[in-house]
Amino acid sequence: MKEMVQSPNSGSAGRSHGMGSRQIYEELRDQILGGVYETGSQLPSSRGLANEVGVSRTTVTIAYEQLAAEGFIEVQQGARPRVASSVLDHNSSSASPKRVVSVRLSAYGERLRTSTPWPDYLPNALKVDFRYGDLAPSDFPTLIWKRAMNAAMAQRPARLAYDDPRGSRRLRQALQGYLWRARTVSCNIEQIIVVNGSQQGLDLAARLLLDPADRFVIEDPCYRMARQVFASTGATPVPVDVDADGMKTALLAEVDARLAYVTPSHQFPLGGVMPIARRHQLLEWARHEDAYVIEDDYDSEYRYDINPAPPLHRLDGGSNVIYLGTISKTLSPMLRIGYLVVPLDLREAFATAKQLVDRHSPVAEQEALASLIESGSYESHVRRVRRLNGERRKTLLSALQRNFGNRIAIEGVDAGLHVVVWFNDLPQTLEAPLIAAGRLAGLGLHPVSPLYNRQENQRRADRVGLVMGYSALSTRQIDNGVRILRKAVKQLQQ
Repeated sequence: MKEMVQSPNSGSAGRSHGMGSRQIYEELRDQILGGVYETGSQLPSSRGLANEVGVSRTTVTIAYEQLAAEGFIEVQQGARPRVASSVLDHNSSSASPKRVVSVRLSAYGERLRTSTPWPDYLPNALKVDFRYGDLAPSDFPTLIWKRAMNAAMAQRPARLAYDDPRGSRRLRQALQGYLWRARTVSCNIEQIIVVNGSQQGLDLAARLLLDPADRFVIEDPCYRMARQVFASTGATPVPVDVDADGMKTALLAEVDARLAYVTPSHQFPLGGVMPIARRHQLLEWARHEDAYVIEDDYDSEYRYDINPAPPLHRLDGGSNVIYLGTISKTLSPMLRIGYLVVPLDLREAFATAKQLVDRHSPVAEQEALASLIESGSYESHVRRVRRLNGERRKTLLSALQRNFGNRIAIEGVDAGLHVVVWFNDLPQTLEAPLIAAGRLAGLGLHPVSPLYNRQENQRRADRVGLVMGYSALSTRQIDNGVRILRKAVKQLQQ
């Protein structure tokens, strides 16, 4: 009946004409007992429900009176009925065994069902959370974004219709210029596909480029959601070790794979920047294997003490490289805007796949972002948040040094929005107790071990390592968080 109430023009509403008070009572009772209406939630008004199901208001009133008499709802003059707290007693007394239904999923569904659960990314009440990927709300350019969105919404379209699955032409033109200015990526606007965040870009690439019998190269450690989205196709991962310079491309010599996923500008999570020699070695391997390389340039806007290296896409000319970018680390992960630059031969396949998945990305947000890029506001904003995050980075490094000295080793300090901190005197067996102790003290800590290939975790992560993001925190929170961390470590060592 809740469906019927919400859908006045649906077939279920049509079938509801002529319902008696007993039928209405029984259906509402069953929905209350089934949890469709929770304790304290409101039911429709008697007039509204009568209009919805096509009966007289008196018929509904009789049903409500019966529900109230049995303690299912509470009725007050001039207010909509509410589900009574006594329903909890009804639920416990009327509970009956439910029939066990076997779960039947596709092979893809089974691979997802049996995969490792994801950490909780929802907001929490922790004092300080060093979670990577969050941004500070105060950094968001609220006023200029609001103006851009208002202007986009004020544009009266000739008609309300589906848009180009590749994305707004205006945004793709703006991105074409921005990518050349910021990353020296040269491309045709027909190669740019606007997607709902970089994760959708990875999903489209996985669907189009991998079959169950294929193999794909992945950094070890790596961005975990990339590894899973490729593995969800049934393809087999080939983990390749990472050092301070990123993926050890010399290890690719004997690897036969269809695709390689890399983060050469700032290896996730260890932070290495791939040198030119390794970039050429990777591209040579891709040409030899007739494989594609997905270059995830997820946070290249944040460089502090190093000069930018040319993207793989520029070195390759774009024939074997799919370039992936996002605004999640510059504006907000909530906006869900990313982009792919695909080889010309793949542009139609990616556009069709995007259309089948969700038609196209939201248009107003694309127009607003295009406006920011065209006016120069976006690049001004990037420069501002780069400075702010540089200050946060400096505060974190100083606090870690002050509180731990040479008891820790830090990787990935030259770029990005996080660092990896290794605790030299904490064995890996203390990882879980440290995470638990931190949470108990209001501190969010995130280990690096799950980002390694599962079979190799014990061999590689012989000490506790944390991925510490700082872009959502104030300098005061960072100092406080490191002090709490020091206390938690000290407690474990006593």
